[in-house]
Amino acid sequence: MSLANFITELDQIAAAGKSAFDRAADAAALEAARVEFLGAKSGKLKAAQKGLGAVSGPEKPAAGKRFNEVKAILEAALTAAGVRLATTTSESSESLDVTLPGRRPIIGHIHPITQTIEELKEIMGRLGFTVADGPEIEDEWHNFEALNIPASHPARDPLENFYLATASAGRNGPMLLRSQTSTVQIRVMERQPPPVRVISLGRVYRPDDADATHYPMFHQIEGLLVDRHVTMADLKSVLRLFAASFLGHDVHIRFRPSFFPFTEPSVEVDMAWETVGGKTRYVEMGGAGMVDPNVLRAVGYDPEEVSGFAFGLGVERVCARRHGIADIREFYKNDVRFLQQF
Repeated sequence: MSLANFITELDQIAAAGKSAFDRAADAAALEAARVEFLGAKSGKLKAAQKGLGAVSGPEKPAAGKRFNEVKAILEAALTAAGVRLATTTSESSESLDVTLPGRRPIIGHIHPITQTIEELKEIMGRLGFTVADGPEIEDEWHNFEALNIPASHPARDPLENFYLATASAGRNGPMLLRSQTSTVQIRVMERQPPPVRVISLGRVYRPDDADATHYPMFHQIEGLLVDRHVTMADLKSVLRLFAASFLGHDVHIRFRPSFFPFTEPSVEVDMAWETVGGKTRYVEMGGAGMVDPNVLRAVGYDPEEVSGFAFGLGVERVCARRHGIADIREFYKNDVRFLQQF
């Protein structure tokens, strides 16, 4: 075979093979073209390789060079066709089908404690209370002394509070994370003459062991009403209206005599949690009472002219009671399966 005839045959195979690879519409057609032109046993290029032996000796290098060039051309065409088909398949699978239902976007939920806080504000707003805020880092004056809690009281024990060792001492002594939102009462009364009718909601901190009803950080709703002729009956009426509005009219709450330095008389407020075997189990909502005259004097009020009541309730507990949550620690596990229920 002459070199010219051999090269002509190779060029024809290259042209036909490249055309077949370019026309392949799917993977099956591409594979068939590969077997036809590049097949190791019966491919056209393999058959043409046999003619290389018939080329005369001096012309063999040129024939071999052209054979390798044609082989490279066909392999490149095969690779390009494979990439083309893969890209086409991917674009086709991602194309927009307007007949399909839309994909609902995944959106977050407002945390149930935040939902509860907003609803409590709305309920107490209907009862005439406005919202007041205060700092979470407090001095001993606002957290203890103005609330009639003397230095010798066990509630001021460093083991019962989160004192801030790294914070600089304020003009009223060491600083600590507030243990109650009653501190806001003092700040409001210091800058506002009576009558006062406010609530404050926020985080408070106590070194309690976490269990089903306690957590080292929790939220309180604090209420304060100071005016002329305010009585314990007003306090009980407000708390019953509050409980009925948030927990339902069938909720049962009870008041137990207690003692707090900043209220006199004082009560603990319990809500019915569950009834098992005819016995009702109660869980404490918080504390309440008539504002102690010493607290009123501390902020410049005349206890002979005005009186008031105050209450502080645990937001986590009323939220858990409403939704039937047995353990308030669930609120802080960040379990999306739990949180997305609300």
